[in-house]
Amino acid sequence: MNRPVVIVTRRLPDAIQDALAESFDVRFNSADTPLSATALAQALKQADAVLCTVTDRFTAAHFAQSGIRARALVNFGVGVNHIDLDAARAAGVMVTNTPGVLTDDTADVALALILMTMRRLGEGERLLRTGAWSGWRPTFMLGHSPKGKTLGVIGYGRIGRALARRAHAALGMRVQWWAPRDPQLDGPDDAGPPDAERVETLDTLLATSDVVSLHCPSTAETRHLMDATRLRQMQPYAVLINTARGDIVDEQALVHALREGVIAGAGLDVYEFEPTVLPELRDLSQVVLLPHMGTSTVETRVAMGECALRNLRAVLAGDAPPNRVA
Repeated sequence: MNRPVVIVTRRLPDAIQDALAESFDVRFNSADTPLSATALAQALKQADAVLCTVTDRFTAAHFAQSGIRARALVNFGVGVNHIDLDAARAAGVMVTNTPGVLTDDTADVALALILMTMRRLGEGERLLRTGAWSGWRPTFMLGHSPKGKTLGVIGYGRIGRALARRAHAALGMRVQWWAPRDPQLDGPDDAGPPDAERVETLDTLLATSDVVSLHCPSTAETRHLMDATRLRQMQPYAVLINTARGDIVDEQALVHALREGVIAGAGLDVYEFEPTVLPELRDLSQVVLLPHMGTSTVETRVAMGECALRNLRAVLAGDAPPNRVA
């Protein structure tokens, strides 16, 4: 009996690749570079399922072609803004994701970016490597303590709430949040700090926060949510943190805001034109830049793979996958 054909678009942890090879006829991407649009189109015609990642952009044109064989796109990650979901539905291709398992690591990186920007740790590390440090002095590279400061969380899902708990418990920050919908809790331990305050408008949050951290999905509504107008609503001493999706921030507007002192700094793990990072951002000392490391731990990448495997096995067995999004 022939085994289902699965195309895996990027290299995954060895344990996950071994498990895939045991169950399916797997075609791995040995080069571990992003597949072209043509290769992605062929994958939909050659495989029973495609295990894809955020670097694979599936457009309406991919799903409009004839001869699609794939029953599902099994996404390795939570965000699915790289997939045209409406077109996938119309073509009868299911889409799944891997929620929950990456919450803690992403929140940890957001917390790290808060400390790196407020305490100027990124600037200090870069200065030391240049050999320009001349020794300790009382007024050298002064930053700001997060204790008692206000963290404004935009989007209060699992990751936003996990960051809120960390910032409140570890850094002594006051937490306020804004989201267009009520959060869906998995249980009492999934809630934010008890005294976190929900503000009525995004404008209020931006004007009253020392740190603004983005945790909303990438949608048509959130594209360039943080544009020039919204950045001007922030305080001149405030910093912006983004571990969500790059296109939520208008990066050209962010560069201008940083150059002109509209805001004090930024900590970014995702980028509007990823993997390209604007040279103007790289040149700004008050910006901390990470190469999309929010889920970069062995434990989480294996857990994401296991979640993807559960979705994949269910789809190919004719069962309902646990994490279907389309």
